[in-house]
Amino acid sequence: MPKLRKNTYAMRYVAGQPAERILPPGAFAGVSPVYPAGTPLSSDEKIRVLVWNIFKQQRAEWQSVLKNFGKDAHLVLLQEAQTTPELVRFATSNYLAADQVPALVLPQHPSGVMTLASAHPIYCCPLREREPILRLPKSALVTVYPLPDARLLMVVNIHAVNFSLGVDVYSKQLLPIGDQIAHHSGPVIMAGDFNAWSRPRMNALYRFAREMSLREVRFSDDQRRRAFGRPPRFCVLPWVKRARCFRAGDPRLRPQPATSRIQSRQA
Repeated sequence: MPKLRKNTYAMRYVAGQPAERILPPGAFAGVSPVYPAGTPLSSDEKIRVLVWNIFKQQRAEWQSVLKNFGKDAHLVLLQEAQTTPELVRFATSNYLAADQVPALVLPQHPSGVMTLASAHPIYCCPLREREPILRLPKSALVTVYPLPDARLLMVVNIHAVNFSLGVDVYSKQLLPIGDQIAHHSGPVIMAGDFNAWSRPRMNALYRFAREMSLREVRFSDDQRRRAFGRPPRFCVLPWVKRARCFRAGDPRLRPQPATSRIQSRQA
């Protein structure tokens, strides 16, 4: 088993409970629930999502930004989230569950993607891919939550590899995510920091989205940071009747809130 695979796991943080290490599921014929279904993620068809590369909480105002823009969110998808006591305390005080995939293990607190949710996930699959040049891993997390109509919502939180020659490794990171989506019969939200700063990367990402029947969220007031003229971070949501994105206040911060109505794949 490759070393990267052996070191791939998620840490779950729940108020009043010790942190739990979750290993990737084994080979699967389908994405089946691992935990019993509990409270639905939302009480109706609206799902509010906040997406933000939090840059290891280096901004002094990170907590007030999360409180302001994430106060009504059912899902908060963070990238470069460092599990400091302050972030873990915020997550467990405001959400039922927080799952993080440590990508970069720093001396004190690991950093990686983290998904905060208003419901306990019934499925959790951590993923990592190493950047070929700097040899630093990037992480992704697949979680599944019950919806009020008994369907299951898959949520993919990704921080894509950044430094690579060509797009082979970039596309390789998407492959296991595609396997997860292909074996899931319900709606899917895929969002994060895609590092899609070049035309070849954009083409690879859009090709993946087409193959997975994903539809990109269109921002009516696009305040996202840009690299080489393109936004490196955007949400990709499939089978959504409506997705509205709101301006995120301070243009230097630019977390991305969205409200979506989830409908069936066939609709």
